[in-house]
Parts: sequence; C-alpha cells; structure tokens
Amino acid sequence: MRILFSKILTIAFVLALAVAAQAADLPKLKVGYIFTTNHTPLMAAMGMGEKLTVDGMWMQPLVPKEKYQLMKNGKAVAVLDIVVIKSGSETATLFAQKQLDIGLASITAIMAGIDKNIPIKIVSPLVLASGGVVVSNDVPAKTWPEFIAYIKASSKPVNIGYHSPSSSPIIILESALKSEGISYTSNPLDQKAQVVLVDLKGMSNLIPALSSKQVDAVVGPEPFPQTAVGKGAGCDISMLRNLPPEKKWTDYPCCVIAARDETIAEHPDLVRDFVRLMSGAGQWCNEDTQRAGILGSSWIGLPEEIGKNSNLRFLQSFTEGWKDGADGYLNELNKAGYFKGALKDKTFKQAEGILVDPQFLNGK
Repeated sequence: MRILFSKILTIAFVLALAVAAQAADLPKLKVGYIFTTNHTPLMAAMGMGEKLTVDGMWMQPLVPKEKYQLMKNGKAVAVLDIVVIKSGSETATLFAQKQLDIGLASITAIMAGIDKNIPIKIVSPLVLASGGVVVSNDVPAKTWPEFIAYIKASSKPVNIGYHSPSSSPIIILESALKSEGISYTSNPLDQKAQVVLVDLKGMSNLIPALSSKQVDAVVGPEPFPQTAVGKGAGCDISMLRNLPPEKKWTDYPCCVIAARDETIAEHPDLVRDFVRLMSGAGQWCNEDTQRAGILGSSWIGLPEEIGKNSNLRFLQSFTEGWKDGADGYLNELNKAGYFKGALKDKTFKQAEGILVDPQFLNGK
C-alpha cells in the first residue's frame, strides 16, 4: 500500500512539474477585475472552467482565483495572472505603470486614463449601466422624487457617497442632480450647496459609510444596492438607468474591457481570444440572470439571495446605443471640465479612434 501511495505521489508530482514547465513557456498576461457583479462573465469563466467553453476556449485553473491557463481547442495558449483591483481609477493607474495588460473597469475610468494619454484602448463593451441610489434608514424617502424633496427641504447639505471619482454611477448621479436643479460640491466646507459628494475610495467602504451615518445616501454599481438593502443598511430608491432625465440612461454603458496598446500589438490573438471568451460568458449570463447573479454574488462572498435580484445585462457588440451612451459621458464630463487632455471638447465620433479598438469583436 505504501509503495502504491508513493507511486501516486510521484506521478502527481511529475504531472505538476510538467504543467508548471508548460506554463513557464507560455505568454503571460495580467488581467484585472473589481469585486463587483458587473464583472460576472470573468468570474463565471474562472469558476466554471471547461464547463463554460466558448468557441473552444475556457479558463483552466492553476491557482484558483489567482492564476489560470487560457485554453483553446485543448491546448494552453497563455497564462492569466488575475489581479483584484479596488476601483476603475486604480485600474487606469496600473495600466499606466504597466502592471496590467487587460482590465475590466468603468468606461469613464478608462476614458479618464486615455485623456491623460495612458496608452490603452477599449476592446469590448461589457455591461450596461447598473446599480442605483440607496438612502440611509434615517432619510424619510422611498423613491427618487421623495429624496429630491428631502434634499430641497433640508437646512444643511445632504451627503452622498460614491466609490470612485471617475465611475459611471457618480457621473450619472451628477447629471441627475443637475436636471433636478440641485446644487452640489465636493468641498465639505461649502455649506451653500444642497449636496456634498463624498469620495469613499472603494466599493468596500460604501455600506460601512451608509451604516455609520457618515453619508445620507450612496450611489454605486451592482451588487451594492441589493447588498445594502439585504444588510438593512438603507432603502434602494432608484436604479441608475431610471434616473432623470427620463430614458437618458437606459442603454448607457457601464464597465468595459480595456487593454494596453503594447499588449494589443504584441499579443493580438490572445486579446481576441480573451474578448471572445468574455463575450460568450456574458451571453451565458444573459440567458439566466438569476443563475449568473447567484454565481457572481457567491464569488465575492455575498448571499445567494442578493444575486437572485440581479438586473445586469451584458453586451456582445459596440451597438449604436452603446456609442450614444459613450458620447453622453464625454459630453457630461467635458461640460464639467473633467477632461484636460486627449478627450477635451471631443464627441465620441471625434474620439472613437483613440478610445476603441473594435477589431477583437470582428467589427460587430
């Protein structure tokens, strides 16, 4: 028995060495994502392995949640080192430092990076605008109109938190406040504004800030609204896509897949394979939003019940609605004076060439 067990261990060791040797010879890409269900397609590909095969491709775990082989037709073509990132702005920073090859992040964060001449491109859409506004239990509002009435009646500024200054949720919120005639500021000493916007510096701080009454409300992507309600931290008063102006945000993009220009130049086939895999994984998510929601919420350590209420929709092409939404972001950010560089005063049509590389979705 001992001899047999020893032989089994030896075979396992030899196989492990063979896998390690093969991996050492493969191209290596660093892939970043954020602990948000907006990035469920990547989580699904990592979690399901060969069970989620798209055009002969899947992700084979070497170290679960940390390192994978990108498989294609039964052969490993790359090693993917997975990096968990706090926010879209941090994603742009890691791109600038060449610490990332491919990243999933909000479109506005990637735009901000491109405006600062960080050499990256959007290589695929990912998900439409999601998430919403959650108010503290101390705020007597159950709907967006009631919250606006509360703000207008308040004798002091109302504090609203957000997770990243270049994220889609805060851009949409600012536009919605403008449309309601609400004045806002990021300066906590400004007591004349009706709303003070508070940078909570990361997704993990949203619910604690709401529960501790540091802020009166928070705007954030999924699964923040469902999680906050599930934990009794507040009331979900509106989805982002339903904020004013009416129907403006219905088909707006949220997160995208971006890649460094250098990575695109050196490994175009690998970028294409990864994009195709994520596109197929996104379609898998769309086919059963509850199943995908449960997978995504479980992956980041949340109860299944939260995932069952997912409202996410993933895109497989650069649609006209997506482009119109991207143009809307550019317009809003330029009106706010946010862009100072490559995107200053540009429409999406004018900036499309420096923002998007559509070849990896075959122009679809």
